[in-house]
Amino acid sequence: MKTLHGIQKRGRLMNYLVTGATGFIGRFLVARLLERDDSRVFALVRAGSEYKLDALRKRLGVEEDRLIAIKGDLTRKLLGVSKRDRDDLKDQVGHFFHLAAIYDLEADENQQRYTNIEGTRHAMKLAEELGATCFHHVSSIAAAGLYEGEFKEYMFAEAGELADPYLQTKHEAEKVVRMECAIPWRVYRPSMVVGHSKTGEMDKVDGPYYFFKLIQRLSDFLPPWVPLLGIEGGQFNIVPVDFVAAALDHIAHVPDKDGECFHLTADEHYSVGEVMNIFASVADAPKMPVRVDNSLFAAVPGFVRKGMGALPPAKFLLHQALEGLDIPEGALKFLSYPTTFDNTHAKSALEGSGIDCPELESYAQLLWDYWENHLDPDRDEREDESEPSVTLEERVEGKVVMITGATSGIGKAAALKLARAGATVLVVARTREKLEETLHEIERLGGKAYSYSADVSHLDDCDRLVEQVLAEHGHVDVLVNNAGRSIRRSVVHTYERFHDFERTMQLNYFGALRLIMRLLPSMTERGSGHVINISSIGVLTNAPRFSAYVASKAALDAFTRCASSELAHEGVRFTTINMPLVRTPMIAPTKLYNHVPTISPNQAGDMICDAIVRQPKRVATGLGIFGQVMHFLTPKVTETIMNTGYKIFSDSAAALGGKESTPKKISREQAAFSRLFKGIHW
Repeated sequence: MKTLHGIQKRGRLMNYLVTGATGFIGRFLVARLLERDDSRVFALVRAGSEYKLDALRKRLGVEEDRLIAIKGDLTRKLLGVSKRDRDDLKDQVGHFFHLAAIYDLEADENQQRYTNIEGTRHAMKLAEELGATCFHHVSSIAAAGLYEGEFKEYMFAEAGELADPYLQTKHEAEKVVRMECAIPWRVYRPSMVVGHSKTGEMDKVDGPYYFFKLIQRLSDFLPPWVPLLGIEGGQFNIVPVDFVAAALDHIAHVPDKDGECFHLTADEHYSVGEVMNIFASVADAPKMPVRVDNSLFAAVPGFVRKGMGALPPAKFLLHQALEGLDIPEGALKFLSYPTTFDNTHAKSALEGSGIDCPELESYAQLLWDYWENHLDPDRDEREDESEPSVTLEERVEGKVVMITGATSGIGKAAALKLARAGATVLVVARTREKLEETLHEIERLGGKAYSYSADVSHLDDCDRLVEQVLAEHGHVDVLVNNAGRSIRRSVVHTYERFHDFERTMQLNYFGALRLIMRLLPSMTERGSGHVINISSIGVLTNAPRFSAYVASKAALDAFTRCASSELAHEGVRFTTINMPLVRTPMIAPTKLYNHVPTISPNQAGDMICDAIVRQPKRVATGLGIFGQVMHFLTPKVTETIMNTGYKIFSDSAAALGGKESTPKKISREQAAFSRLFKGIHW
């Protein structure tokens, strides 16, 4: 790589230094700067990240002597730029653009403070030492905090509540520039930056993109003409990245603007509901013509709202909905964002330049298409003609896979498929005779398998099983917690049957948990492992009559989410499969299920194989995810639907202690309801 030392010095008016040059806005700004005659850009890059600048040079088609790397670190004094480089840059930099910052709603607060505040101070001090003619600080509308009303470009100290580390650190970073900068400065506050208005190009899911997965799911399962109830929400101001870069480049070169702040915002502000409808239109999804205004929620006392939100059921449903839709919990506070932004100074500075912010409707289709093709985490499986990057055979060849409840139904189907694909399958069940039958079937397929008799509901048996498996195989690569107990019985019929809850928890939660806890040490020691828990669609839909079963599965789901957050860096993956109703011996006692739609054990086995290949956080049917979303968005309506199903169906004779015979048919109402909500347990 060409070093800075020895590069010919020249007049500084067209020399720029840019932090964050390889970031999203930075890439487009650098492109604009290099379009200027006789311009040259010095880009701050961390050691080991030079390849990013090489990629940017290739993208822009510029030579190395026009886009030059300066090694440094945002967290060090003077950005960690060496004395030799500082001497070479002295009096050579005209415009110093500071774009580098952390914007991550889940980032550590201390990390944000070091990067956003101290990083700005270090950049400013470097600009002063180099004798730059102007320090251009790219702030954000976040510096206004949660200000109620219109925030003017000259306003700063009037900022509203800084209720988030990002809001606070962007405000404090701008304060550093305003109070401490010893050279001329200009501040720019872009609003919510989205992809390019001509290509849709975007680098990550952020802002309105958080809605896209929900919109996609609605498009998958409902026709676009179905009207939905939505929320009006707060104010969103959205700008495409090409407008921000163009405005930055132009205003930076307009004379006599030092000491001013410019809002790089759109003229039009949209409510959350309006943004949802704009993207629903381009995604061919249902729109929300009726939207609940924020004032309705404002009428509810604050302590009541906070109290309800803190209740365990509310928090659980919220976490479930957000996880399935790829929405970080930190984003929710911005759904009622109260601020609008005046952009008088920016528009005045851009006058005559031909640079205008386009309306969101004019490029929304491009944003949606780019997200679906490049950023949607499920894009591969949605492309019918694309092949998975890893096959099942490649994933399990020579791997040890342990499956509980492996002698019938889902477990047996999965064991046969995995053995055929080349895995060493450890089949676990209580009955030795059935174990031997399953072992014989696998051997006839040419697969390799070992059988272990154990009752997973007994914790001592779990310990013995794991001890024997580790002694004989050394490790387990994939654990499939499939063994389970289901009880279909109304709450009103369990008042004297507390053991229903104890039995389901003992096997579905404690037994599975015991196996996980005993196998995790060897997985973390090896730096790899995959735990797959077979859960239920009932956890997503809150199915009536399954309070004992769903509660036990929900407990395992909650443990899994916590553990996966802790062990992600250890190479251990967790997947929850929310199975719909499957034709297995477990549902045989409920004769009603002979007449309602179910999936086969083979189809369920395919879901397990798919989970092993892709290693997703969750595998669920569209109806399950939709039920989860509806419980979150319209809990009262969804509760009414579930209650209707509860009343249409009845407890079985077996659940009431009698002997049940297979009904010849079910009622028309029951048939229609079961078809409409295929896969849900009633």
